[in-house]
Amino acid sequence: MVHFVGAGSGAADLITVRGARLLEEADVVIYAGSLVNPALLQYTKAGCEIHNSAEMTLEQVLDVVKRAEAAGKTTVRLHTGDSSIYGAVREQFDQLEALGIAYDVCPGVSSFCGAAAALRAEYTLPDVSQTVIITRAAGRTPVPERESIRSLAAHQATMVLFLSTSLAEKLQEDLLSGGYAPDTPAAVVYRATWPEEKVFRCTVETLAKTVAENGLTKTSLLIVGGCLGDQYERSRLYDPSFTTEFRKGSRT
Repeated sequence: MVHFVGAGSGAADLITVRGARLLEEADVVIYAGSLVNPALLQYTKAGCEIHNSAEMTLEQVLDVVKRAEAAGKTTVRLHTGDSSIYGAVREQFDQLEALGIAYDVCPGVSSFCGAAAALRAEYTLPDVSQTVIITRAAGRTPVPERESIRSLAAHQATMVLFLSTSLAEKLQEDLLSGGYAPDTPAAVVYRATWPEEKVFRCTVETLAKTVAENGLTKTSLLIVGGCLGDQYERSRLYDPSFTTEFRKGSRT
């Protein structure tokens, strides 16, 4: 059996209870060493066989899994954040199904949630944005043209960008040309929820400068949108004049 486990947003104690239990029970762990906090490996039992997938190909990962299955062992495939976002898991699912190997998925807390916590932000503010776009800039791995940053920027929604820090200059250009105003609030969160977490607030027009001046490269998220500003409407749900299923408002 193979358990795909989301490691959480960074801090070792932000893995789910189920994820921690699966790690404790695993005979073999294959973890995404380029992004997963190695402190999570402290959950593993003595004698657990550990592999760093940052140094492996898909075929090598599958070879480890097949050997574990042949020996009747349980494997945990430990992915950063939640494996459904940039986790490259679909190709693994398909291969395991073709091999007849059983697997399941334990969700995790994505780093975009960890970044919101670090910023003390609400991505979906009334009258500001009710949509969160999770995306990445086009680099060595292409992005469909219909999902270009310039196209997505036209929505003026909250945007959270993964894997884009090294492309900050082009990203800033596309955000501006796509429709975000230069003074739109923005932020860069380095290693959200890790002990070394750092938060840098800026605007769209100073985004590239902020990245460059602080030497930010990997393990950083970029957040753009009015949700980081000060202007928004109060929620109607908790407005005393608003009637809900559970209470009657004062408005007549």
